[in-house]
Amino acid sequence: MENVLFDQQITFIYVADLEVSRSFYEDIFQFPLVLDQGSCRIVSTIQGGGGYLGYCQGEKLIDQSKGLIFALVTTKVDEWYVYLQSRGVEIPGPPKKNPDYGIYHFFLRDPDGYSLEIQQFLGSAWDIGLAEVND
Repeated sequence: MENVLFDQQITFIYVADLEVSRSFYEDIFQFPLVLDQGSCRIVSTIQGGGGYLGYCQGEKLIDQSKGLIFALVTTKVDEWYVYLQSRGVEIPGPPKKNPDYGIYHFFLRDPDGYSLEIQQFLGSAWDIGLAEVND
């Protein structure tokens, strides 16, 4: 891989009550909403963009003990998949589209079992400086 830096970063957390968390992050902290995906809301945490927090309704999480997803946003999902496989990283499945969230992505785990997600937003739902993808 020539350029190992990503375009943006999103940390996803799972919450017990989406509305309580909405009030906390959007009203108290005043983080601006960037994308409402229904069961997940993504807010900007850094002036000028680049750093984001996604908070999602918790019952979609299978393993509550690992309730964090470190998401790396790129237009090169397939390239990262090939690269990581070539480095011996175990990946449960190839990249795929997720129509519920309008993304193209795959998951892997770090050495401590934390979930990492390499993802690209499809269409124009996430127009934060990345090239739009044609479905």
